[in-house]
Amino acid sequence: MTRLPDAEWRTRPGLRRIVAALGADAAKIVGGAVRDTLLGTPVTDVDLATPLRPDEVTRRLEAADVKVVPTGIAHGTVTAIASGDRHEITTLRRDVATDGRRATIAFADDWRDDAARRDFTINALYADPATGAVDDWFGGLADLEAGCVRFIGDAATRIAEDHLRILRFYRFAARFGHGSLDPVSHAAAVAARHSLKSLSRERIADELLKILALPDPRAIVGQMAADGIFAEIVPELDPAFAAALDRLRDAEAVTDAAPAPLRRLAALLPADAAIADQVASRLRLSKRQRGHLAALAAHRGDTARPARQLAHAVGVDAARDIHLLAGVDPAAALRSLVGWTVPALPLKGGDVVARGIAAGPEVARLLRAVEAAWVAEDFPDAARVRDLLDQKIGSSSDRRQ
Repeated sequence: MTRLPDAEWRTRPGLRRIVAALGADAAKIVGGAVRDTLLGTPVTDVDLATPLRPDEVTRRLEAADVKVVPTGIAHGTVTAIASGDRHEITTLRRDVATDGRRATIAFADDWRDDAARRDFTINALYADPATGAVDDWFGGLADLEAGCVRFIGDAATRIAEDHLRILRFYRFAARFGHGSLDPVSHAAAVAARHSLKSLSRERIADELLKILALPDPRAIVGQMAADGIFAEIVPELDPAFAAALDRLRDAEAVTDAAPAPLRRLAALLPADAAIADQVASRLRLSKRQRGHLAALAAHRGDTARPARQLAHAVGVDAARDIHLLAGVDPAAALRSLVGWTVPALPLKGGDVVARGIAAGPEVARLLRAVEAAWVAEDFPDAARVRDLLDQKIGSSSDRRQ
């Protein structure tokens, strides 16, 4: 019998209180926490499954003074908060009907039935909270050891239940796979790729950005492109994306820059602001994300001027990403931006008027001229800005004489 190794999360008082309230035989740890603990990788969320119905789960937890939030009660999920820890608890389920986007579920009493509705064998592992004994009905332990990401049962059926599983297959294969993709699962994902168009754009964007946030997504992105996945979700993919992504990944490595999915998405697209905006709009990205992606496209290659000057025009984050995308001595550019924020010009229209300039277009022209000189001189202090203003006013007077 395989058992979970010791892990910090297993001894947390909040988890122990929750399990004690539900009953030792009525709760198992499920999914990612089991998988990642077996792999020795960090665990972020610890979810539980139970044969108890949501109302009984709530009753038992509240009787033990554990706070309960009905976060997904229609699907049998509540969130328990104890000793500062939050854990989702979901009643065992089985699918009644699916349409590729959502499932109609019924509560179940059998642990195996619940496991059977999950996507991959490595995600269908359950563990006893106390002993750590692992239940594995579909060969997930062997697949985890072999680095094989494989659908449970018939791959085409699993994908038909939720088309997003196509993208999840590529993401999990990149995270946990070793060597070649499981041929049966891979073939089913490619065959069903057209069904991705039936999904909401938000779900596609969320999964795509998770793929691009992986430490090194180049191999899986290349595979997805070869398989026609991007033709379904981002047909604007630049033919030269592989070289751009290589250049970006090298720059990230040199500068120790954290993975940024929007920056990597920019590397996949042509240097065209209109196309970037089109992609961002279709993927329902936020206004901030949409503006950032468009700025990267509009200024790709705009690295001749110093990084701070570029940051003054597009913001520090965009300037950093533009230099990383260009890959030309990015370390020097990023050093100049560390801890630096774009300052405001220490000069107002009233300061110009106080120098005897009549309010109107000439004031605006002088402000623009002084700002351009201030930026070119790397943002000197207010005293230097006053000198620059005097110079510009003098030049203007000379022209009028």
